[in-house]
Amino acid sequence: MVKIRLQRVGAHKAPKYRIVAADSRSPRDGKFLEVLGTYVPTTEPATVTLDAEKIQAWLAKGAQPTITVKNILIANKIITK
Repeated sequence: MVKIRLQRVGAHKAPKYRIVAADSRSPRDGKFLEVLGTYVPTTEPATVTLDAEKIQAWLAKGAQPTITVKNILIANKIITK
């Protein structure tokens, strides 16, 4: 099963995340299928960049977003509840 989830790429105490499509069995920072955006929670407000077309394509293929990613997508009006 493919999940749309966060992958940490930031330094110690400076988190930055990629939003990626990955196999649910792969580790958090491991192998992924495609990068769909970025999320930087340390800025005020949090910086989010998303590729809406890629995200919609993965959702159409049956990928499931994690709870955190789903909240980010709802806040950015990519999906509705």
